[in-house]
Amino acid sequence: MRGYYLMPHPPLIIPEVGKGQEKKIQKTIDSCNSIGGEIGEAEIDTIIVITPHGTVFGDAVSLMDVERLSGDFGKFGAKKVSFDLKINTRLTNEIINEAEKADIPVVALKKQNAREYGITLELDHGAAVPLYFVKNLNNFEIVHITYGMLSTTELYSFGVAIDRACRNIGAKSVIIASGDLSHRLTKDGPYPYSPYGEKFDTRLIELLRQGDFKSLFNMDRTMISEAGECGLRSIYILAGTLDGKTAKADVLSYEGPFGVGYGVARFQVSEGESLFDQIKNSDKEKHVKRLEEGPAFTRLARRNIENYFKTGKSLTVKDIKDDELLSDKKGVFVSLKLAGELRGCIGTIEAVTGSIGEEILNNSLSAAFNDPRFSPLREEELHQVDISVDLLYPAEKCSLKELEPQSYGVIVSSGRKKGLLLPMLEGVDTIKEQVSIALQKAGITKNEPYEIERFKVERFKEVDV
Repeated sequence: MRGYYLMPHPPLIIPEVGKGQEKKIQKTIDSCNSIGGEIGEAEIDTIIVITPHGTVFGDAVSLMDVERLSGDFGKFGAKKVSFDLKINTRLTNEIINEAEKADIPVVALKKQNAREYGITLELDHGAAVPLYFVKNLNNFEIVHITYGMLSTTELYSFGVAIDRACRNIGAKSVIIASGDLSHRLTKDGPYPYSPYGEKFDTRLIELLRQGDFKSLFNMDRTMISEAGECGLRSIYILAGTLDGKTAKADVLSYEGPFGVGYGVARFQVSEGESLFDQIKNSDKEKHVKRLEEGPAFTRLARRNIENYFKTGKSLTVKDIKDDELLSDKKGVFVSLKLAGELRGCIGTIEAVTGSIGEEILNNSLSAAFNDPRFSPLREEELHQVDISVDLLYPAEKCSLKELEPQSYGVIVSSGRKKGLLLPMLEGVDTIKEQVSIALQKAGITKNEPYEIERFKVERFKEVDV
């Protein structure tokens, strides 16, 4: 590979879209032009672009496997700014082959299956914005990749597969990781403010400058989740393409005047050592530590999921050794998160078994494998998921004014229809938001009469590692 880049994708950076607003991020524009000119003059045949805004699957990376890909900025009021690009199908299929060899779930998006997935095969703005700056763009073919919500290790491994595929067929290529950084930098921005936003951007830029990719995969998960970014997974894949090399980012610019962080960088590359085994082993070490340390509630949930992968069976009450898990009965919710994103959550409002421990055994497997919103958890993901266990106290009838999303969960009911929402959920800050989501889960329309109950929750999280 002949070039490695990080670029943002705000549509307003395009003059026809921004109509003057883009001047507020002139450093970003200048940096993108610098990279676009560099790519345009490079002796390459293909630009590989990783985007967050194509067809995102929860359980696979997707690649456009069509002859040509078109798109424009019509959604942003600039339909005349359009693209019609040739896909390097040979390299695309070689990447798919290498990914499958490494057991990385991938989907090749073709005309035949687009209708099945209910999607339109078009160039999204996550890819189009960086490509807009490439000089002589029509002289090159592209490979269009949309990251999936996979584990960080799988994304890194996918990057390794990209590099291997390029070497297999002698592709002369560069890669662009498209992604904006925190969307929560300011209180007047388009997204809810978080003090973690600036911390995330500062830490990420620092690690990229240092070339410390190992620490990149050990960033604080709360900080990642609270930052509200869309570029980290692109960077994980980019890091994989650099495996076996030493790479430090030359950060051309960083700006955030609209409350969203825009970073532009090229990577200076030299020979180095592979980090793949270290990153993979680090995940296993975290998993083992969480099996041994932390609350008994989360340890049992993790141990039960691990046992299911090994034996295909759940643990039983006889396997529970902690008295606190057997001495009481309560409703229990088990939640799984992967890189800050929900990966499964199933629970019981009231106890349906003889103990909290039994509730955890049932609900941990349901959260991992039977949540209808997600595909079943893969064993590779278990080492990276964060598990929390909520104990639910008896619900009490209340009025809207008596709700408090950070302190109480809510249950809404109308006849046989019932919906529950736990407290302390990211992005649910008001009573209106809490009740609206609960009503939606219950299938209760706004015009239907309904009752409200609130309940306290005791939440147990795994040890930080």
